Amino acid sequence: MLIADVERKQIEKSSADHLLRGRDILCFSHDWTGDPLSKTHLMRVLSRDNRILWINAIANRMPTTSTKDLSRIYKKLKSFTEPMREVEKNIFVMNPLAIPAYGSKAIVSINQKILIRQVKSAMRKLGMKNVINMVFNPAAGMIAGKLGETEQIYYCVDEYTAFTGVSAGLKEIEEDLFRQSDFVVVSAETLLESKKKFNEKTFLIRHGVDFNHFRKSLDAATKIPAEIANLPRPIIGFHGLLADWVDFELIKKIAEHFKNGSVVLIGKITFDAEKKIKILDGVPNIHFLGRKPYEDLPAYCKGFDTALNPFVMNELTRNVNPLKVREYLAAGLQVVSTDIQEVRVLEDCLIGENHTDFIAKIEQILQNPKPRETVSDAIRFESWDAKVDELRVIMRKVKE
Repeated sequence: MLIADVERKQIEKSSADHLLRGRDILCFSHDWTGDPLSKTHLMRVLSRDNRILWINAIANRMPTTSTKDLSRIYKKLKSFTEPMREVEKNIFVMNPLAIPAYGSKAIVSINQKILIRQVKSAMRKLGMKNVINMVFNPAAGMIAGKLGETEQIYYCVDEYTAFTGVSAGLKEIEEDLFRQSDFVVVSAETLLESKKKFNEKTFLIRHGVDFNHFRKSLDAATKIPAEIANLPRPIIGFHGLLADWVDFELIKKIAEHFKNGSVVLIGKITFDAEKKIKILDGVPNIHFLGRKPYEDLPAYCKGFDTALNPFVMNELTRNVNPLKVREYLAAGLQVVSTDIQEVRVLEDCLIGENHTDFIAKIEQILQNPKPRETVSDAIRFESWDAKVDELRVIMRKVKE
């Protein structure tokens, strides 16, 4: 980067530094107890100087009769009776209740009334004033702008309408949300291209990384977990949601090619992926370890020789910015990914053009590994603090 560019960014940051401080912020997102996502990291940074009301997930899709969905419905109903609580300093979590269907105007109207009542009640209890509404969940578009907020930001990190089983009517709700927001932030170049038609004030902020956390993978004191410590090498690893956007056929081919090594899969298997993942049944060197605590992921990364981002290519994945890739890099791991545009921009990520090429790229990394410190250092400045600074600069530009 040129010195002039560095100086310009420093000036922009300095002039916007007072923004997003001392404010009350609504955050419509996923469930707080889920794996930490971009929203979690951003709100943790913002909570140092602001007070956050985190509204747990309003469903984007109709539930099925699966055991997992029925269990989730039960948990949602049970959690609705629980009081709002402060989960971390300045972060308060409430559990909304809504009908997960948006195709009918009557149902949308009912949802609006009950959700507005619930959220406003929580806002009153906290004495919230001069509120910024930061919407990460498009279903919350039903009530955005109706809560007395002074500013509204839609932070779009996925092509939500491309998810399996998405509720009818969500597309229209989201498009209205784009249009009525003061400005929109997207996390991928492809989303910027497709969404700016709804709102000319649409800006790109790529994901950050919890660098210090995943850098622990390089610490001598970090111990490789026993369940992978003695597996045959190379250990080719993955952590994240095992959903229907993962290319399980590719994973099987990788395991068969590296039959003397091990493929380690860490994460929850979603209902939508349960049938597809059966293709991996009986492959002896694939190890399913289930979901692991976020705190333990650097230790597992330490045991990997390389890491995978094996997504199928479709409308959903073409618009993603996979957070796990930056986490792998911060842990010092070189990555092989399918052809995701937001991975292409990252150093130390190799792109597999097809299954054969993907496996060849794994071989390339294993034969010529870069020092882990070098890989990790390259992403040191992609912190979540830096991303909040970018958000502040955008807010200043919008206000000019």
